Amino acid sequence: MLFLLPFLLFIFFPNLSQSTSSELCHPQDKAALLSFKHSFSNPNPFPSWDPLFDCCDWYGVTCNDTTNLVISFTIISQTLNGTIPPSISNLKHLQILRLHKIPNLVGQIPLEISKLSNLTSLTISWTNISGPLPSFLVNLKNLVFLDLSFNRLSGSIPPSLATLPFLRGIDLSRNQLTGQIPESFGHLPKTAEFPALVLSHNKLSGEIPSSLSNVNFSFIDISSNTLSGDASVFFGEGKATDTIVISRNHFEFDLSKVGFMHFLITLDISHNKIYGNIPKHITDAVFLQQLNVSYNRLCGEIPTGWKLRYRKD
Repeated sequence: MLFLLPFLLFIFFPNLSQSTSSELCHPQDKAALLSFKHSFSNPNPFPSWDPLFDCCDWYGVTCNDTTNLVISFTIISQTLNGTIPPSISNLKHLQILRLHKIPNLVGQIPLEISKLSNLTSLTISWTNISGPLPSFLVNLKNLVFLDLSFNRLSGSIPPSLATLPFLRGIDLSRNQLTGQIPESFGHLPKTAEFPALVLSHNKLSGEIPSSLSNVNFSFIDISSNTLSGDASVFFGEGKATDTIVISRNHFEFDLSKVGFMHFLITLDISHNKIYGNIPKHITDAVFLQQLNVSYNRLCGEIPTGWKLRYRKD
């Protein structure tokens, strides 16, 4: 008869097992999440966040399977009216923070973000966050990916961002950033292998620092700015870059003198002042799928003998 007791308890008190599981969530994490929820002016954001249930099961929340600490917090396409609350810093074990497509999220990136020392990925995108790109992000020493695209950030790019030891991807596109690309971006730590740099659709100006020739980028998009000078620093036969998009700037260099990467997939240099011939050796880029060299000052004939593996009619 004793063996039936757990079964009978489950039948007559089904919430008993749920209330036990609710204790898996650490009280500090739950308090931080509820504070986040209550900081917005919406009548009832996140209605599924019931304090009686395990916060590890709440929408957008992921906990470590062993420690039950909140390690990932993702909010997408929500109508939240307000600013990022300081209580976010109480999620001390957070590794991934993603706030995406929240158009009524305003204000500046709070200093408390810099206290999330375990963050490896930070995304605040498609919001109305404004103000400067904060230099205190350099305190996020474990950061690998930084996406602050599609916001209203202004001012210059802090050179100190280049000192983050593990940074492999940075997307600051679709903001109102001004000034030059920092020279320090050409001295990324060796641990940041094949980084991706996306700075398109801003108001950046000036010339490309020659130091950027030292970096073996995997992906580079600096299109739709007012950058000028020589952008050939991104090219080179020995590099691993698969995407170069430098269109809609004021670049001037001789295309016939650059080397092309074997694994190049996308090349868009359109709407610049690039001159010279399209070199024959560009046909050796056998993985090339997209090529746009229009609206430049190129001359000569288009090379023959392309070895394109992929074709889209």
